[in-house]
Order: sequence, then C-alpha cells, then structure tokens
Amino acid sequence: QVQLVESGGGLVQPGGSLRLSCAASGSDFSINAMGWYRQAPGKERELVATTTSGVRTNYANSVKGRFTISRDNAKNTVYLQMNSLKPEDTAVYYCTAVVEIRRSAFTLWGQGTQVTVSS
Repeated sequence: QVQLVESGGGLVQPGGSLRLSCAASGSDFSINAMGWYRQAPGKERELVATTTSGVRTNYANSVKGRFTISRDNAKNTVYLQMNSLKPEDTAVYYCTAVVEIRRSAFTLWGQGTQVTVSS
C-alpha cells in the first residue's frame, strides 16, 4: 500500500512564506508525476502545480512567480514553496501522485493540509 503524507501547512500573514512537503511511502512502486491541488471553502478543487520527475513543471496562472514546486526523487517527496502569500491562497492543499504498482497506474491523494493567510 502506498500513502502520501503531507506536512507544512499553517497560519501565515499576507506576504509571508510557507513550504509544504509530501512524502510517498510504501513498497514496490514508482512515481510518474506529483503535484498539488487546493480547495477553498465553497469552491471546487483546483490545480496549483505539478511536476514530472522534477523537470517539467506546470503552474496555475494565479501562483506563477510566487510558488515553486520541486521534487526529491530519492526521497519520493514533493515540495511546494509558497512565497508572497495572499489571503486568496487560503485553502486546504492536497498532494497528489500518479504511481505505478505492478504495471498499473493509480492516482493517490494526501489527507490535505490547511493553509491560512490572514493578518
């Protein structure tokens, strides 16, 4: 069984920074892509950023230039560095990964971590 465990959320003032981490644990799996989504109250879940092996990245327009996604393949971990945070970044952030287990692909989700940007 493969699991995603997130950490790093919290309360931060506008203009501040946070770093989210998400580690995949388990056995006999490989990871194709990892990323972050977020869901604010009353809104649908939306893509924040994705990466394949840490080389190709994709960002939502709303976070370009402020957020950076990176990946440590040796640790099966993806990070989201969030700078210049705005109140509208407040949401539950979910880690996601496309993993391959015994030649079958699965999309996994973490439990979510709350990010609150407020003064």
